[in-house]
Amino acid sequence: MSEVSSKQIAVTAAAGSAVLLAAALTFQMLGYAPCELCILQRWPHLVAAIVGVLIWWLGWKRWLAALGLIAALCATGFAIYHAGVELKLWLGPQHCSGGVAGLATLSTQDLLTALEAAPVVRCDEVSWSLFGISMAGWNAICSALLSALWLVSVRGRSRVKGIA
Repeated sequence: MSEVSSKQIAVTAAAGSAVLLAAALTFQMLGYAPCELCILQRWPHLVAAIVGVLIWWLGWKRWLAALGLIAALCATGFAIYHAGVELKLWLGPQHCSGGVAGLATLSTQDLLTALEAAPVVRCDEVSWSLFGISMAGWNAICSALLSALWLVSVRGRSRVKGIA
């Protein structure tokens, strides 16, 4: 048996967010352009990674671990929302989910301007999946697991026993 500190757990969770962020950027470099919701999901992971660096540098503080937990929960929520939009469980933002509300009242010129300004990447279409789970779905799963790690860290036990 070895013991893992709350600080180590927080830094591990933060590293997980950094890996997810790096994976998203790698997919983007490979040609998978992100939609608006994909980009939104990146911000909480960036915050969690920064919080992890602060914990590594300054030492474990409950309020920092709580901030990491909040960031991870936000990432989880955004990813679940995005996966639900892709699965057509609920509507996503109209400007990236193909909504046409209000277009009928536009003039031809305004309609053309709106179409030219419209984003190319739709939030309600899956651009990549593995085992039938989209990137947003995988992000939801991974973010939920990272949230659980942050929660263990927030609980603040000086030592958490684990198997070496």
